[in-house]
Parts: sequence; C-alpha cells; structure tokens
Amino acid sequence: MGVRIVKLVPRASEGQPVHIYHFHQKNGFACMMLSDVFELVQFLFVVTFTTFLFCCVEYDVLFANRPVNHTQPGGGLAPDRGKVTLPDAILPTPQCAERIRASGWIIFLLVMAATFWLYRLGKVLCSLLGYWEIRAFYTKALKIPAEELCNRSWQEVQARLISLQREQQMCVHKRELTELDIHHRILRFKNYLVAMVNKSLLPVRFRLPLLGEVVFLTQGLKYNLELLFFWGPGSLFQSKWSLQPQYKRAGARLQLAQRLGRGMLLLGLANLLLCPFILVWQVLYAFFSYTEVLKREPGSLGARRWSLYGRLYLRHFNELDHELHARLSRGYKPASKYMNSFTSPLLAVLAKNVGFFAGSILAVLIALTVYDEDVLTVQHILTTITLLGLVVTVARSFIPDEHMVWCPEQLLQCVLAHIHYIPDHWPGNAHKSETREEMAQLFQYKAVFILEELLSPIVTPFLLIFALRARALDIIDFFRNFSVEVVGVGDICSFAQLDIRNHGNPQWLSQGRTEASVYQQAENGKTELSLVHFAITNPRWQPPPESSLFIGHLKEKVQQDAAHAPPAQRLLAEAPFSTSLLSDEGPGTMPDALLASVLAHPILAPQAERHFPARPGSTASAAASILASLSCSQLPRRSYPPPPPLGENSVYRSDSTLLGDSVAPPESRQAPLSRSVVLSEFASTEMSLHAIYMHE
Repeated sequence: MGVRIVKLVPRASEGQPVHIYHFHQKNGFACMMLSDVFELVQFLFVVTFTTFLFCCVEYDVLFANRPVNHTQPGGGLAPDRGKVTLPDAILPTPQCAERIRASGWIIFLLVMAATFWLYRLGKVLCSLLGYWEIRAFYTKALKIPAEELCNRSWQEVQARLISLQREQQMCVHKRELTELDIHHRILRFKNYLVAMVNKSLLPVRFRLPLLGEVVFLTQGLKYNLELLFFWGPGSLFQSKWSLQPQYKRAGARLQLAQRLGRGMLLLGLANLLLCPFILVWQVLYAFFSYTEVLKREPGSLGARRWSLYGRLYLRHFNELDHELHARLSRGYKPASKYMNSFTSPLLAVLAKNVGFFAGSILAVLIALTVYDEDVLTVQHILTTITLLGLVVTVARSFIPDEHMVWCPEQLLQCVLAHIHYIPDHWPGNAHKSETREEMAQLFQYKAVFILEELLSPIVTPFLLIFALRARALDIIDFFRNFSVEVVGVGDICSFAQLDIRNHGNPQWLSQGRTEASVYQQAENGKTELSLVHFAITNPRWQPPPESSLFIGHLKEKVQQDAAHAPPAQRLLAEAPFSTSLLSDEGPGTMPDALLASVLAHPILAPQAERHFPARPGSTASAAASILASLSCSQLPRRSYPPPPPLGENSVYRSDSTLLGDSVAPPESRQAPLSRSVVLSEFASTEMSLHAIYMHE
C-alpha cells in the first residue's frame, strides 16, 4: 500500500493542487464525470434539435396556412379535422434527409460541429483518466473516502496536503509546503488577472453615445486573453508554472511587444473568421437556456448578478473560488437594496399608468378565458396574454417600494462590509447617479450579461486587433516587473506574495513600512486587505516579517481606536434592532449580529444627532471596538469537540466572541452547525469588520 501511494503522490501533485482543489469543489469523480458527459450530450442535442427544426418541420402545415389531407387506413381521404397534430407537421425521414443533403451550408456546419464534438470527446476521455487518478490520490494518500468528500472542508484537505508533504516530499524542491504555496499553485493565473485589473491594464473601457463609459469583459474575451498570456501556443508562459525567460529581461521589451501584438492580431483575425459559427451557437444556447425562464418568470432578466469584471475587481489576491462566491453571495442582497433604492419619479408615474392599462386588458382576457375556454382558440390570443403579462411585470419593476427608506450611505456601507473594495470617491457620494452607474459595472442586470455574451463574438475580434494591441508594451512590462520565481512553486505574480514592503500603499496603514513607488503599489488597498483576508482564513499560516509587522501595527491601531469607541457591550445590545434594520429576515446568527451592530452604529449612537451626519469615524470606531473584543473571550465550546490548535499569527481569533456566554447564540441554534461552518462565519464577519475599519 505504501509503495502505491508513493507512485500516486508525485503524479497528482505535479498536478497541481489546482486539480485537487477542483476535484474537491466539484464533489468528486461521479459528479465531474456526469458533468462532462452531459456537456457532450447537451451539445449533441442542440445541434441535432436545431437541424431537425430547420429541415424536418413543415411550418405551413404547423401554422395551418395549408390544409392537410388525412389518409384513412383503408385508403381514401378522411374529412379535415379542426386541429393540426404534430405528426402532420413533421416530414418523413427520407424527405428530411433529402432536405439536409440539398443544403451545402447545413452539411458544412454539421461537419464542423462533428469535428468539434469529437475533439471534446477526446478531451473528456483524457480528463476522466485524470479524475480517476485524483480520486485514488484522495482515497489512498489523503485517506478521504469518496463518499465522505462532500463533508470535508477544503481547509481539512489543505491541512492533509501539507502533512503529506512532510511525510513523502511530494514537492522535491521544497521540504515543506505552506498554505500560501498551495494557493499560489491553484491561483497562479487568476492572481495575474486580478493584478492586471487592479493596475487598470484590463478590462477595455470605451464611451458610447447615450450609454457613457462601458466596461466590456466577457467569458469569450477572457478565454482569448488566457490563451494569449498563459497556455496557448506562443503564450508568455512556456509551461503551467514558468514564464519564458526572455520576458523576464528588459532588453528585448520592444520586440516582445511587437510579437505579442502580432499574436493579438492573428487571434483577432481567427475570432473574426469563426465569428458566424460562434455567434450562431451563442444565440441557440441562449434561446434554449432562457426562453422558458423568461416565459415563466418575466422579471428574471431584471435581476442582477456580479459581472465578470466585478469578480476580478473585488477579488482578493489568493482568494479561492468558493471563498469569493460565498463572500459575493452574502453581498448580493445589500447590493440589490442599494441599486433598487435609486428610482426615477417620472418613470414611476409612467410605469404605474402603463401597468394599469395593460393590467386592465389582461384582466378582461383572463376573465373571458375562465368563462369560456374557446376564447383561447382565437388567433394570437395567447401571444397577447403573454405580452401583456410581460408589460405588467416590466412596469412593476420601475415602481418603487412604498415602504422603502432612502438611506444610500447606510446601504453602501452594508455593501462594503461584504465586497471589501469600493473606489475612494464613493463614500459621501452614495446618493449620486454616477456612483450607481459605476456600481452597475460591478453588479449588472442579467439581461445586460446575456446581451454582452451574445455580442462578444462580434466585439472581441475588434478589441483584440485594435484596443488591446495598443497596450502590448504595457502588458510586457507588467509581466516582467511583477513576476517572481518561488522555489517549489514557479513563476507567480509578485502581488500574490502579499509583500507590504514592495507593494503596500501608504494610504492603507502601511506608511513607513512600504518602499513601493506609485507604479509598484497595489490600488485600493488590495495588498493590505488581501493580507488580512489570507491571515484570517488561514490562521496556521506564518507570514513573513514585514507582513507580521503590518498585522501587529493594525492590532495596535485597532486597540487605540477601540479605547475611544462605544463599549462593545452596548453595541451588541443594539445588535438585534440593528439586524432588523439591515435584513429582511430580522435577527440572524451571532456573526450577523456582530456586523449589524457596527453597520447601524452611526444611526443608533446617542452622540450622533438624527438630523445631522454621523460623526466622522464613528463606524470605524465601532468596528475597532468589536474587533478588539474579539480577541478577549472565546466562543463556548461545550457543544464541539476540541479544535486543533490555531496559529498565533492570525489577525484575531475567528472563533472568538464577546462576553462569553452572555452573548452566545442559543445552544439549539448552534447544535446543527459544524464547527467549521461556525468558524467560517466568524472569519467572514471579522474580515467584514476589517474592511469597514480600514476603509475609514
């Protein structure tokens, strides 16, 4: 057994923890296999069904534009029936095949689709072999059975990887792996993209008439950028872990920029050539995916989602996918409330009247169909009912909630608590339409997302050929200046090292501890907030000396501000009322109460007058008070098994709470929760408090 594990470990580990992480997040071999197989089946279904609709349906018969003679079994013609059946409109197989053979375009498209499907089939078969190997690695090396994988947190898997490295030396270049090493391997390329967005190299911005500044970043454009930079032929990386040596030297930067520009030009021309085929696929996939949803829930396209640009802008360095997803999911409701708080009185008046007229006609049609169902046989009556329902739904979306209270600054503070990053000019300007428009770039309508993805095959080639080629030299300089080689890990983005000295920003509590120039420092406190986030989510991690000094300075600053803040006991006493102000469901869990007590502090503090703005720094002082108290007492542990020892270098203890039993959640509420879930919730709340404190 031991020999078998030794054989498995190196192959899986050269494999990178990224495969091990994805195997865990996608819930194991069976789920990943079924997902890949159904992806192939789905593609086959879309191509086959679309061909059938184009070539095998007689639409004149289906729409009753041409009479149909029905043949009786004994011969002769039967009387015409009142309704056309589906078999009447479907052509016989020989006639259908003849139509397909008669169209050269359809034959060409089917050959292209078959070629792509066979290519995908080969990749899936190779992937299945890799999935099976990772499964064996989990069961034999990490001692995690397949049936228990869903119940194990990533932190536990990561701890076992680190322990296994000490026992069997998976990474031959390094004796011990740290949590940061594992995150570097998993997020190597994503950290580069996050840094490029932070330094404004990406995405492409342009101004359009009536729409103003537009940020364009779609899945198709992102795929092309990754192809150019990381893993495509002629990319900047010569392997999955190593940048090509010439890109690390400044002497040939102009030639390398020209080479990258040529690559962008060729890739743009290839996208332009494939544009019709990609566009047809995008339209078909969107039609099959969203038409039923639009009919069932017309308002679903008016819902919002975090844009791809927003996910990169808001992402911490070294933040895993599931951590980002959980954080942005917590911020979804506050962000929706903030965006919905902006209303247009003129549109509201128009929407009320349009909704009234459309609703009146719809009510009469529904009443007639209830009285006599034959009304449904009237031509276009179902179409009319559907369109009127859509008009009513759209009109209602422009009518504000009559119970809504206008408090944009408070709502924006709630959003900040979860997304952790906002531009410096947003605070104090939350009521302005410019702030809302910038927020809409991060938190876009689902309809806008679908439209951008549909336009992506058309727009992406021109962005590659024109807009991005102009930035080729800046991109080359970026990869040279911000790449560093780490033993046992390879080349990574230097921002991901969380190095305050080289990439800190003096405006974010790192003054006197950073030597970074304006070009070298991360914007919006990305280095500082990412360091705090990583220290909280990985409490066993031992940060380098400069980072430890920054964390120590942050603790001292928190303690100083907490001395002038309201007592934590009073803030927590106000927490239930605060939570009810900030949540639709009322008081929630203990972490929610801690956060709500800080977010509502400017409203509830006695020293702040109701008719005047809250005293500057009051929210930060409340956050400091809660953070300082978090390190004083611990969550009662009688309901849990003894936890493993935590590292001493975490910013604060995430399992801590205030005043011991006096503010502990009820035992009945804690019992169903696992300890890892509780610690995760407290870690999230702790990071939210740090984001609020550091922004102010």
